[in-house]
Amino acid sequence: MKTTENRSKTKGNVIDLFTGQKYAPEDSTRFIRLAPELDGLEMLYSNDASPDKLFSLKVLCWGLRANGDVVGLVPWLNDIVACIDIKDPLNGQWEGYYDPGVDEVFYDAPIHKIVELETAAEYYDYEAAELNGEFSIQEIPDTIGTHAVLADKTYENITLTEVISWRLYGDGKVSGMVADESEVVSTPVLPGDECLYQVQSREEFRYFFQHQIANRIKAEDPEALAAISILVEEK
Repeated sequence: MKTTENRSKTKGNVIDLFTGQKYAPEDSTRFIRLAPELDGLEMLYSNDASPDKLFSLKVLCWGLRANGDVVGLVPWLNDIVACIDIKDPLNGQWEGYYDPGVDEVFYDAPIHKIVELETAAEYYDYEAAELNGEFSIQEIPDTIGTHAVLADKTYENITLTEVISWRLYGDGKVSGMVADESEVVSTPVLPGDECLYQVQSREEFRYFFQHQIANRIKAEDPEALAAISILVEEK
């Protein structure tokens, strides 16, 4: 496995003299543009339960922040988060990005994704009044088979539903969109369909899983169900 480090130049490289950290105004880390990951790149992470192992998860997309930083995003537990910021009950932590096609580990967003995002953000320049949680500025399809887990408080009744798309709002929030089956008029259901709603807004929403785990849960695989139990105990 090769390891490369291609530290990209980004905007907002101002350092706070007192903390030594990059200066970040309150809204500078909000996302302003997304680019789907279409080449199968993955995130590597580790956790305390298996300190000698690395695990991988497919990157959903790349996000451009208001401060110019570009990071990979993955559905993680009950949210979509930047790969570099992942945390879980077993102290999961990001270890880098991985290109399985060439067996290469890297630590910065690919330059072609940076160019794509910066160019698109410059082209789609939104007015300040549109930068709120009600205004949808972009919607991308889910390309990694993400499922949302819906369950009652006791977890006795679990439903898995496919995430159709991810919608970026003016305030930088990203929501998983699933279909309300009672509102489906035609199939296939595509991004932007009127039957879609934000799954995180549902009281029964619990977690996101990629399709491999979702299928194991559907098949009542003991290891997958045990993982659900751990998450329930940690809540």
